[in-house]
Amino acid sequence: MSVSLYGGNAIKQLSIQLITFVILSGAFCANSIEWGASALAGGLACWLPNVVFMLLTRFQKAKEEDEPVRIAWFFALGAGLKVVTTITVLVVAFGVFKASLTPLGLTYLAVLIVQIVAPAVVKR
Repeated sequence: MSVSLYGGNAIKQLSIQLITFVILSGAFCANSIEWGASALAGGLACWLPNVVFMLLTRFQKAKEEDEPVRIAWFFALGAGLKVVTTITVLVVAFGVFKASLTPLGLTYLAVLIVQIVAPAVVKR
């Protein structure tokens, strides 16, 4: 996740990611409802861990006297939680809902690319 996502632009960037995968899910729905649901699951697999990480970092109040090691461990915990959340959403999508790989993968990658590009767009 980009460093600027931790700043005041986090809500804007998460909103752009949300809009991206909702639009892509709608576009894949033109093919079939299953593809649309798979695209929605792919978008959620990338977006939801970012939301969880952002909420986790917002609750951690960094003070100037805090040790850098404690802050580093907190971010490591958040990154681990992101990985677990991503894997959980993907396992549920593939295992329970039998999602199609093509729309899920394309939407996941699109939201991931938007996550990288959004800081430059939001700063303007």
